[in-house]
Amino acid sequence: MTDRPAWVPDSINTELPSAARVYDYLLGGGHNFAVDRVVGEKVLLALPNGGQIAGSNRAFLRRAVLFMIDQGITQFLDLGSGIPTVGNVHEIAQQADPTARVVYVDYDEVAVTHSELLLQGNDNATVVAADATRPERVLSAPAVRKMLDFDKPVGLLMVAVLHFVPDEKKPHEVLARYIDALPSGSLVALSHLTADAKPAEMAAVVEAMKNSRDPMYFRSHAEFSGMFGGLEMLEPGVVSAPNWRPEVDYDTSPDDVYVGLARKA
Repeated sequence: MTDRPAWVPDSINTELPSAARVYDYLLGGGHNFAVDRVVGEKVLLALPNGGQIAGSNRAFLRRAVLFMIDQGITQFLDLGSGIPTVGNVHEIAQQADPTARVVYVDYDEVAVTHSELLLQGNDNATVVAADATRPERVLSAPAVRKMLDFDKPVGLLMVAVLHFVPDEKKPHEVLARYIDALPSGSLVALSHLTADAKPAEMAAVVEAMKNSRDPMYFRSHAEFSGMFGGLEMLEPGVVSAPNWRPEVDYDTSPDDVYVGLARKA
């Protein structure tokens, strides 16, 4: 295939778009294929501020990790971590606390391959090739058990992941299983795309992604808020991404991504 760079493992189907690579394209990254860029352009046609939305989501990730560090969290489980770009969890956390430990989990081969390259020589960070919707497999993975101490609080991150999980895979139950495994004092950060503000535009995004490896399933404010059930919701609650503890004031904010952070009692 002419589009296959030398760094791409032979097992990867470069003709099938993936969410991780489309997201990488929207963020301005270079680890994507022609088929991903075609889908990315369809997304941008339907949602011209798609790049801003992706960037806003990524900025929330950074603020959430720094907040967790401030709360004394020194170990992180990043589910559906995606392709490494500037501002990865381990970079943010370890800059603030060099002892911070991070486990990335993803099933996209490109994401895993590049994470492995990025983490060479970093004894406090690793990547696990696994489907985040299979919590038993993730939580029992040797690398997870070795890197994370589940007797101490953990920062759990599912950022821009749950809108790829259909109802039949029971996202509430998947999340609940991870939360059950966390000790008291752990923090959970989630983000989720929504069609609440732009139903027609988001319907076009769903159409653009429907034949990819990762179709999309948008949820309402109420549906997303319900995913924090049983947790102590921290201020400012479930809000659009730029409005979660912003570092600067925004004149306008994309209302297409809901985010929130909660504590396990």
